[in-house]
Amino acid sequence: MILHIPHASRKIPAEVRNQFLLTDAELEQELLRMTDAYTDELFCGSLTTPDTTVVFPVSRLVLDPERFLDDDAEPMAKRGMGAVYMKTHAGRPLRRKITPQEKASLLDAYYIPHHKRLTEMVDAELNKAGVALVLDCHSFASAALPYELDQSSVRPQICIGTDDFHTPSDIADLLIQCFRAEGLTVETNRPFAGSIVPMKHYRQNPHVISVMIELNRSLYMDEENGAKSGGFKNTQKFISKAVDCLRNLQEALPKS
Repeated sequence: MILHIPHASRKIPAEVRNQFLLTDAELEQELLRMTDAYTDELFCGSLTTPDTTVVFPVSRLVLDPERFLDDDAEPMAKRGMGAVYMKTHAGRPLRRKITPQEKASLLDAYYIPHHKRLTEMVDAELNKAGVALVLDCHSFASAALPYELDQSSVRPQICIGTDDFHTPSDIADLLIQCFRAEGLTVETNRPFAGSIVPMKHYRQNPHVISVMIELNRSLYMDEENGAKSGGFKNTQKFISKAVDCLRNLQEALPKS
């Protein structure tokens, strides 16, 4: 199993700070709203056996590795949130206009190496086991942020994201059962949908399986100040149970 953790970092490298129009205080608030806080700890820190992980090293405000590079193919580009964000969560200007060279530098430094590593890990799993399972690890705000496509006021505690080619129904069903057994509310592809697959295998190789878990941040943190809450350890525990169930099911999947 490969854990993909794209939005946990708050790091803004010094060399790109001058691209942002926000003050330091405003940038801190934007990071608070947009970071999938602690998802690296929640998904990795509680596991009984280590898994292969791909953690994006900088904030999604620098560059978002889960966006398509082609703005025509990326729905969020219309909201100023393609691979390189130009708008804040509230639709305000985030960045000054950057040159094609600056954008290329960001892609070369972060996007391309990240996807190369993910693809290599998936290929290694395929070669070793005949099947590769990517768990895409995220969180979401308990109240919809202005940029989000789903503005419903009622949000589940857990969202399972699926892809109709790369997510077998038994994978999604298993996760739903695991989380509901913990007394949690669960929905599929709401408020967010889909799950990452390397482009090399996207809609090509059914032995590359991908599923997304999105956690409602109210389960484990204070969304106003970013601190961990009393529910943090319990959240780690139920994630660990779900991942162990996935690992057991993966061993029984048909191999290529």
